[in-house]
Amino acid sequence: MDAEKLYTHIAPRPEGQSGKYSHAAPNRRAARRAWQSLLAVACLLGAQAAPAGTADSTAAAPRDGQHDFDFTLGVWHTHIHRVLDPFSATGESVDLNGTVTSRAVWGGKAFLEEIEADGPKGHWQGASLFLYTPAAHQWSQTFVNSKSGMLTGGMIGEFRNGVGELFASDTFNGRAILVRARWSQIQPDSHHYEECYSADGGATWHRSFLAEKTRLER
Repeated sequence: MDAEKLYTHIAPRPEGQSGKYSHAAPNRRAARRAWQSLLAVACLLGAQAAPAGTADSTAAAPRDGQHDFDFTLGVWHTHIHRVLDPFSATGESVDLNGTVTSRAVWGGKAFLEEIEADGPKGHWQGASLFLYTPAAHQWSQTFVNSKSGMLTGGMIGEFRNGVGELFASDTFNGRAILVRARWSQIQPDSHHYEECYSADGGATWHRSFLAEKTRLER
């Protein structure tokens, strides 16, 4: 995303970077890498969906995940740490603080998350729409930055063992990458969100975005 969420949409990328914030001119090599990233996302999602351990046709039906994101409902304080170039050894980053407000729609089949934060570049606002697909037992996420007014993202995935992971393909500095969003360390009044990039088909991941959230009100 941020390539970002997600929140990663918070600090503008350095000139020349693409993804949710900007898009480099297409070329054949980039297009080929993009297809490879799309295939890698499909493989990651397929691996998540495959039954573990046995090919028994009587395997349990997929779990209903309609309420997986209920823990996010309410108003939260968020501290955001964003690494400007996850693939660089410099580690240059920015920090922001703000609030996140989440509410359910359609009886919990979707929810809307609104984000406001302040950092070195001033005030930032964004929103994410999460939708649950009952037939696939998966969640999708799209994001809009108030400055651009354009939907971006297209992440998709599910929760397993108390951890949510959504994946997407994107570009960074003109290079096709994978993006992984993860919700973890989920407690009634706190949780951890991070976004990571991979330039090798998911073999290794580099953190680009971290948000630590603590509840302000339900």
